[in-house]
Amino acid sequence: MRLRAHPAVRRHALALALLPLLGGVASAEGARKAAIFPAELNDPTLAYGRKPAPADQKRLGLVTDVLKAQLTEKAGIESVDLAPQAEEIRKESPLYKCNGCVSPIAKALGAELAVTAFADKGSNQLFNLVVTISEAESGKVVRQGQVTIRANTDDDWSHAARWIVKNRLLAEPLPGRS
Repeated sequence: MRLRAHPAVRRHALALALLPLLGGVASAEGARKAAIFPAELNDPTLAYGRKPAPADQKRLGLVTDVLKAQLTEKAGIESVDLAPQAEEIRKESPLYKCNGCVSPIAKALGAELAVTAFADKGSNQLFNLVVTISEAESGKVVRQGQVTIRANTDDDWSHAARWIVKNRLLAEPLPGRS
């Protein structure tokens, strides 16, 4: 007979298991601080600086919100305010191809971790969502996840973000553990 742990016990165990992934002991407040940057879009059909469609912009916001909520709830991560570095973020965007600019920005914000996400849109019904967690100090990637979705609704984009957190970012085996 297999016994199942209460959901609160599983969440606590998952948060404890994430500590080695996120660099060891939690801060004095109990939560690791992360700069969770807005999700971005790589859409090859948007040439010459055109902006994504309003629906895609909304979905990128949903992805960002889901990542913040899931990482806070399931891993005990505290999201730092990005406003003090807003100009630098705007200047360096898109962050998914800025070649190392994310770590200094996260560090300047007092974060221990940097979380980036981007959707690589292949068509109106196909996209890849990639989420990366890296150390602010060194820029070393500690976890990364990717999922391909063959649909294009708000629920699909939100589901993709939740799936990556559950099945890639917080899935066993975590780094530093056997």
